[in-house]
Amino acid sequence: MTTIHSGVRGLTPPKRRLCAPVVLSLFLLGGCAQDGAQGVSQSIAIQLWGEGQVAFGIFVPSERLRGERGPEGERLPALYTAQGGAELAQNDLLDYLFLNLEGSYDPEAISAISGGLGHEGTAERKTLLVRIPPISTDGADVARARVVEALERGADGVVLPHVRTPAEATLAVSFFVDAGADVWSPANPSGTTIAMIMIEDPGALAEVRAIADTPGYSVLACGIGSLTGALGGDQAAGEAGNQEVLAHTKRVDVPDIITANSDDVARRVEEGFLGLLMRGPEADDAIRIGRVAAQR
Repeated sequence: MTTIHSGVRGLTPPKRRLCAPVVLSLFLLGGCAQDGAQGVSQSIAIQLWGEGQVAFGIFVPSERLRGERGPEGERLPALYTAQGGAELAQNDLLDYLFLNLEGSYDPEAISAISGGLGHEGTAERKTLLVRIPPISTDGADVARARVVEALERGADGVVLPHVRTPAEATLAVSFFVDAGADVWSPANPSGTTIAMIMIEDPGALAEVRAIADTPGYSVLACGIGSLTGALGGDQAAGEAGNQEVLAHTKRVDVPDIITANSDDVARRVEEGFLGLLMRGPEADDAIRIGRVAAQR
């Protein structure tokens, strides 16, 4: 099984840069786009983060018509197709796609979007992140199997939401070890897989330092909407928690992803978030604003 490495220290906001030894390693490896240990080239978001740059992405939109119901009036699940993935692949503004399967896990959706993106290990392909249900939903064995399956079906990374404790963070990382994944981190710049952990609960926020210090993951983020809801709708407290998570990602030198829109994307870039995640018909406009702020 592939060994997963932890991050290194010392990035400088708002545009975080890898320290000299890591940059030297990148040159020795022939650049971020070259083949990793498993012979798979790195996707775009990993290449950008390896250079300390901001990556922009969107939630993959469902292709189901809004309000569409089944023959008995039942609510229908989200619909994702290879054609939809192919259309997203043509959008040059997008560095990564975030396929949210937290509420309803659908492995065929991963295959469809991955296939549409043309995920065949080629360089310059958009990064596909897949969010699966929390470990607490169906248990560790099911979550582990979903991580393995998502990667086998073409995901570049898997997102574990609602990680509640340092022990659960360590468990989440072990799923990628079991999958034989070569997890990218600033300490392993040739890695090709993203292991993303989300803090979304007050109890987890209280242990954010220990969770952030967990070795072997790629991205740490605060699910600010869920955290705010868990804090009784206190937006100020939710934002304070979000900023605390961001501070720890800077401390351990891993990217932090946050949702954004046209009104706040430039501020989020300046604050030091390295992943900006948009949704809806205004996403492209927000990304254009963010790219200017990020000098991309």
